[in-house]
Amino acid sequence: MSSEHTPPQHIAIIMDGNGRWARARNLPRIAGHKKGLGVLREVVKTCVNAGVPYVTAFAFSSENWRRPGKEVRFLVELFATALVREVNRLHKNNIRFRMLGEPDRFGSKVTRLIQDAEQLTAANTACTLSIAANYGGRWDITQACRRIARQVESGALAPADIDQHRVQDCLASRELPDPDLFIRTGGEQRISNFMLWQLAYSELYFTDVLWPEFDQAALKQAMAWYAGRQRRFGQTGEQLNATEAT
Repeated sequence: MSSEHTPPQHIAIIMDGNGRWARARNLPRIAGHKKGLGVLREVVKTCVNAGVPYVTAFAFSSENWRRPGKEVRFLVELFATALVREVNRLHKNNIRFRMLGEPDRFGSKVTRLIQDAEQLTAANTACTLSIAANYGGRWDITQACRRIARQVESGALAPADIDQHRVQDCLASRELPDPDLFIRTGGEQRISNFMLWQLAYSELYFTDVLWPEFDQAALKQAMAWYAGRQRRFGQTGEQLNATEAT
């Protein structure tokens, strides 16, 4: 199926390049992360205006705890500050906030802020912004397996009834459609343990633009590239062309 004239329903983003952007300006890495938060705000605004109902951003992976302690502490503090400052803005603009990942490691204060943000915005309908924090694709699949194993152990589910839909329903993103368009900024061309199950048929867009410079024009360029893709989902191009011709 061609994506032409149809905006993606779900855009997933790895916001890469904050540190390199800061280093090129002789600034501390944390300055890049701070700049990147404003970029995410504008990206979400552009997506809402373009009719994209779901945006998921990879903010902090389960592997990012290995970074220098000072940077990790700043990222956690930035997350907490953003929850305080940005959630009312999201709510005012009818945007729902969700978190994907394990919040407990961020501490009780941040966990409470996450819960409050999700509750405040739960009924909003213009767009769902999901922030993947302390998240990893392998963790996501593993915790889905554990959920299913508990159902089997309790007798509520037979092994023969385990299928792709059952796994999907146990993922952290179970309320979201799979991403149509995946964007990674910063020049790297890998998905880095992000939404491994969900990206199976996503269109993968890689750009050299560093995240703090990923402006509205850069996002529109990514969406224009997506519009030119033919999404076949295992079929041949000839099959799809024949279907579209009827």
